[in-house]
Amino acid sequence: MDGHVAELRAPAPGARGDGALLLRGLPAGPKGVTIYAVGDIHGRLDLLDSIHREINTDKIHCRHRRVAEIYLGDYIDRGPQSAGVISRLIARSRETYTIFMRGNHEQLLLDFLSGLPCFEAWKAVGAIPTLLSYGLSPEFLEEASDARIRRALGSSVPDEHREFILQTAPYCQTGRYLFVHAGLRPGIRLEEQTRDDLLGIRRDFLEFAGDYGWIVVHGHTPVRDPDFRSNRINIDTGAYTTNRLTCLKIGEDGPRVLAVGSLSSSVGRVAGLKTEQGERAFASSPAEKLFCSR
Repeated sequence: MDGHVAELRAPAPGARGDGALLLRGLPAGPKGVTIYAVGDIHGRLDLLDSIHREINTDKIHCRHRRVAEIYLGDYIDRGPQSAGVISRLIARSRETYTIFMRGNHEQLLLDFLSGLPCFEAWKAVGAIPTLLSYGLSPEFLEEASDARIRRALGSSVPDEHREFILQTAPYCQTGRYLFVHAGLRPGIRLEEQTRDDLLGIRRDFLEFAGDYGWIVVHGHTPVRDPDFRSNRINIDTGAYTTNRLTCLKIGEDGPRVLAVGSLSSSVGRVAGLKTEQGERAFASSPAEKLFCSR
């Protein structure tokens, strides 16, 4: 992940989402900026398109000009259209201001392509639908060795997709909010958080009731409904099995659930974060930050 700093300097969208659920008692977003945060997509291109329609409609009512869309990672695996999701997010980044976090599933893909022996671990959390979405056949996956699958996937993943994943960020901090895929380890300074924790922590983060210094907006651990706590907001609503992809809107009047995308179709489940290249890249990438006028 090459380091880069995102900047928002002008005023941005207000917060007038008709029909949105407004959560009171949580801090306002950055002055003059509207943020749309999207939870774990997991190959559900249909739900992503639905959320984009909701965001586009909501933007019509925004009073300001500056908007940021923040995606919390886990774009791939489990759902049927991982390659399509990556293509759509790349296209979206050309249309509007976007920031993309890395999830543990993107890291597993990078680790596998880099040569690490993690294919069994990756398969256990939904790699097969991703491989199929990049054109590898079920017959090939059944018969081929891990090395052959690695070579085939390396040839099938477009350079643009690989670069997109490599450019994803560990976290994004702005004002009173911090966006990260999985969470933070309590008691550890932000700059000293490990990749394993940023991408994979669960219990120690989820059970901590103290102050992190920000309201942490995260995914990674599926919940039935968006979970609002005094120190964190979980917006991973298990899209790949529940057909519900959550978008959180944060404006000058605080956070609200803009939409929980839901389609009637049912998609069933289809049955280590260590790489020198990835570790160097991740360590060299500072937080994405939104520097907003106050």
